[in-house]
Amino acid sequence: MEQQISRAGFRPPWFRGGCVPGGGGTDKGPGGGAGLSRLPWFSSLVLAVFVTVGTGFAAEAQPDREPLDAFARVLLIAGPALLVLRHRHPVFCVFGVALSAALYLGAGYPYGPIFITVAVACFAAIVAGHRTAAWWAIGLLWVSHLLVGHLLYPYLPPEGDVGAPWGPEVGVAAWVVAVLVGSELVRVRREQWIHARAERAAAEARRADEERLRIARELHDVLAHSISVINVQAGVGLALLDSDPEQARTALTTIKAASKEALGEVRQVLDTLRTSGDAPRAPAPGLDRLPELVEQAAAAGLTVGTETLGDRVALSPGADLAAFRIVQEALTNVVRHSGSRTAHVQVGYGAGVLTLRVDDEGPATGDEAGGGNGLVGMRERAAALGGTIEAGPRPDGGFRVKAVLPLKPKETP
Repeated sequence: MEQQISRAGFRPPWFRGGCVPGGGGTDKGPGGGAGLSRLPWFSSLVLAVFVTVGTGFAAEAQPDREPLDAFARVLLIAGPALLVLRHRHPVFCVFGVALSAALYLGAGYPYGPIFITVAVACFAAIVAGHRTAAWWAIGLLWVSHLLVGHLLYPYLPPEGDVGAPWGPEVGVAAWVVAVLVGSELVRVRREQWIHARAERAAAEARRADEERLRIARELHDVLAHSISVINVQAGVGLALLDSDPEQARTALTTIKAASKEALGEVRQVLDTLRTSGDAPRAPAPGLDRLPELVEQAAAAGLTVGTETLGDRVALSPGADLAAFRIVQEALTNVVRHSGSRTAHVQVGYGAGVLTLRVDDEGPATGDEAGGGNGLVGMRERAAALGGTIEAGPRPDGGFRVKAVLPLKPKETP
């Protein structure tokens, strides 16, 4: 995954340290140390050459301005040199570049591409989130330009300067506004892009968490039921090993069948992890396998009566699996936590709802029947479908689990 996620939120690789794409990437090397090789040396060098050469050509057309001397060359190089730090120190960079440009104008040197460095520094500062600093820097540069061109020109070179006309100031103002507005638009679009990438990354993380929870819940339901049956039959086999070997053999046979079925279901669950997006090799269990649950419960010494109310309707795979697992977990809880050897399962098909009710006569033995992860898993399965689970002691003794699952219209024929 290319994106990087942290508690502070998502930031793509080119946004670390407040930098922008292009011109050399990030400004820090591995381990958080300074990475000089990652500074935008190349783009700054290209700008330095362009500004120096371009200003030389511009000076030929402005003989009334001061000739380019060593100080002018220093100021022309200072802007691109400061741009090397535009990713690491954007505020310092934008004010430094603006100051070098203001000194250049105040010294009466020819107008030229030095303003490109100001635009680049302003863009980098705004995109990095330092909007106020960028606006102040370019605003102060504009004010200094107005002061030099319309108020201080008699005291500054070149000699004999009559000041600048007010007409071109409209173009200068338009240039300033264009730089600021363009930078703001890029910043907004970039923030929107970052937000969209962060939302997609968060959605992927949520889907991964939900899938892990689904797998854990499925494995719990499969293993809890099968191991409970195995545990009961192992106890029976040990107790009857000497006195009734034939009954002990029957218990061992039941253990073999239960373990084989558990291994098959676990393998099916794990196959969905290995082949994400592919159809499972075997259909998911549903209420049509309710007789198998009754047989497994009988092998564990539990007599289960079943009752169906209403006209049976076709269930979606998700609802069918959830209903099966809820009944399976409820019967597992009876085997593990109840002293009763009988249970009753009622499946009711109503108007848009499926009602499941599992009762036993109790009393509870060992752990509380409503504790552990089983009831939590049942509630999660029901909640995922918009249903509810009620579990607790019955008024006349024993324990009851009741689930109400809504059925969508498309799920009924």
